[in-house]
Amino acid sequence: MEKRLILAIVLSFLVLLGWNYFFNKPEPAPEAAAVTGSPSTESGGAVRRERVRAPGTEAGPASAQPEPAPELTPVGGAAVRDVVVETPLYKAVWTNKGGVLKSWTLKSHRGADGHDLELVPALSAELDLFPFMVDLEDLGLADRLNTEVFEASPAHLSLGDGDSQELRFVYSDGASVRVDKTFRFTGGTYAVEMSVKVWRNGQSLPASVLWGPGIGNPSPAELKDRFSAASGAAVYTGGKVARMDEKKYKPETSAWNFVDWAAYDDNYFVALFLLPPQKGQAMFLKEMAGQRPVFSLSVTQPRLAFIGPKETEALKAFGHEAKRVINFGFFGSVSEILLAAVRYFHSLVPNWGLAIIILTIVVKLIFFPLTYSSTKSMARMAELQPKMKAIRAKYKKAKSDIAQRRQMNEEMMKLYKDHKVNPAGGCLPLLIQLPVFWGVFRMLAVSVEFRHSPFIFWIQDLSVKDPYYVTPILMGITQFISQKMTPTSADPTQAKMMLIMPFIMTIFFITFPSGLVLYWLTTNVLQIAQQSIMNRMMARQKRESDGKRK
Repeated sequence: MEKRLILAIVLSFLVLLGWNYFFNKPEPAPEAAAVTGSPSTESGGAVRRERVRAPGTEAGPASAQPEPAPELTPVGGAAVRDVVVETPLYKAVWTNKGGVLKSWTLKSHRGADGHDLELVPALSAELDLFPFMVDLEDLGLADRLNTEVFEASPAHLSLGDGDSQELRFVYSDGASVRVDKTFRFTGGTYAVEMSVKVWRNGQSLPASVLWGPGIGNPSPAELKDRFSAASGAAVYTGGKVARMDEKKYKPETSAWNFVDWAAYDDNYFVALFLLPPQKGQAMFLKEMAGQRPVFSLSVTQPRLAFIGPKETEALKAFGHEAKRVINFGFFGSVSEILLAAVRYFHSLVPNWGLAIIILTIVVKLIFFPLTYSSTKSMARMAELQPKMKAIRAKYKKAKSDIAQRRQMNEEMMKLYKDHKVNPAGGCLPLLIQLPVFWGVFRMLAVSVEFRHSPFIFWIQDLSVKDPYYVTPILMGITQFISQKMTPTSADPTQAKMMLIMPFIMTIFFITFPSGLVLYWLTTNVLQIAQQSIMNRMMARQKRESDGKRK
């Protein structure tokens, strides 16, 4: 029973790891599929649009109290120009052509080229599709407004921590249409207050805003090295987060109602939009640019945005349950606690690798009583092995004879009871620790804190694999040593078969983030030291017990 439970626990963990490894990898761009909708132009790079509305919705949510249209006088810019917004955390470059975002670079994060990380995809300029374009039911009007030259004020913004200023884009043709876009930036935060209003013929139109195509510019090498490289939409509605990856796009389930916030995110970064309470709608859009699909997010009447890294503290400060955009997985609360702990250790020792080691030591100390109990139970089971074999030999037909099987089980239970041994006592502590193991794994896989964070020497990024495979090999060796030192009730043949597990674990971990491998390697080293101490303690107790019997 013990060996089956151990094997089940290990295999369950490997299945969880394997699922993330094989099903969260980026896929090659699929071939072009038939898409509904008419092309905007005939050129090869033209974007053909596909729209899906959430069931039961109208064309768009009308404002609760439509604002009266401003006086229609012609308003626009004299020429196309950029507006730069500088803050301590990011540099944003806007253009008055459409009042859209051309660049959003994070000053505390680096891209693959070593420069400040860019969140606006390079594909935007190629396709002339930029974040914060307006999205209307009338696609022709939307395309026109997104290419008009707006009046922009002021010409430049430079903000220190706590400073707040407003950027406004206004356009009107003086005949029937007017657009107002207002953005308020605050230094020291990734949050942006925003308002987008469109009027036509004196009527307020339900305007949406686009983010896309995609987010960021990860290189092919970076995508290959990432353990989890999925990107797509995340929507918070009804107290739950719904997600749709680009590679799992389904038109029939790509629109949502009653949305509190909607986001376009990848593993580490996000563009998140807060929508009107209980009135927000969001659509995840797949459009074709020639032979390749491009994705964007359309959100209705956003009032606040967060554009930056998925840092837990920054998202907590933003509020509105935005921290739930981080996909910690099934044991998310455990991952959050562990991340808070490792952040604290990092404040004491400014090295994320050392912080992981300290966390591992603390977790090991917390679980020491359970581990000690498990080891004692397995040692007692090992002592009973000859008697258990004798009982099995006594009932050779137990597999086919129900009566013999019942008698054998009764004798086994009596043996356990007489010697005060719980047959599952060696495995239940391991089962209790599984949420922590999985919580650590998810924390290290999705936390932006570990991205591009060095440890020592050759390990310069804890979020990707060890480039020389030193730590996975050491992990396999220490796993083998630890397993050899741990008492087992399995027969010699089965025990030898179990020794293949370190090899399997090494193969699994060979491409895992080096931070996760470091955690497991440290756990093995501590387990070896702990097992050595416990073996001595149990040997002393056995000698004392044997002495009393004499």
